[in-house]
Amino acid sequence: MPPTGINARRGRSQRIRSIASGRASLTPFSTVRNRTLAVLIALCTSSLALRAAPGREWTFALATESGLRLHGVKASAATHMGQKAVRLVNLPGFNGEGYAAVEGPAMQDGSIELDVAGRPEGGASEGARGFVGVAFRLKPDDAAFECFYIRPTNGRADDQLRRNHSTQYISFPGFPWQKLRQEAPGVYESYVDLETAVWTHIRVTVSGKRAQLYVNNAPQPALIVNDLKQTPASGGVGLWTGSETEAFFRNLKVVAN
Repeated sequence: MPPTGINARRGRSQRIRSIASGRASLTPFSTVRNRTLAVLIALCTSSLALRAAPGREWTFALATESGLRLHGVKASAATHMGQKAVRLVNLPGFNGEGYAAVEGPAMQDGSIELDVAGRPEGGASEGARGFVGVAFRLKPDDAAFECFYIRPTNGRADDQLRRNHSTQYISFPGFPWQKLRQEAPGVYESYVDLETAVWTHIRVTVSGKRAQLYVNNAPQPALIVNDLKQTPASGGVGLWTGSETEAFFRNLKVVAN
């Protein structure tokens, strides 16, 4: 039977006190709202901080041949002009694109800096120029890459046309220097002051279909390419050298944007 009289009144009183006590223990709505907003702001701030963080950076002294994947070249540790470096020469009989892919860094857009020196090999033909440069957006299967390189012996040649061919852009496959020079004379190569076998600082900046080559810390690029031939994609970096060349490389820095 349900309680009656005094017992019923006591039960109702206890229930009222219990309910009141329960309500008093709840967090006020305004406090919950403020805490929720604080959490959301913290999350948004953290997300913005992550997006604003600088790009990944790699540096390589290039004092030995370790960490290089060789493609058509032979690598060895060397000292050139008093500086430790990696020396590359094309394998005998190799008739392709010679380079040493640097294991680790990959970038689509960003910058590449390094010191290079090049000279014709002993006994090279008259057409040897000491070709040396850097490949970028290099596919792991070696199917494609972009490249800037210099021809050191052209920089101070007593022939203005030859001087005008001191720097060069090429793209593999499909766009060797011969094709680019024939179809668009002067567009993918330019003059810059160079000395044979002397350390030369080069910097390449890449963004989308555009790339620029800077030489010896000049404030302005020596060569600008506004229509890179390959589809923009992340890829590796390679130390590039041409035929009949003894090439040296040191102090590589790669920054991916």
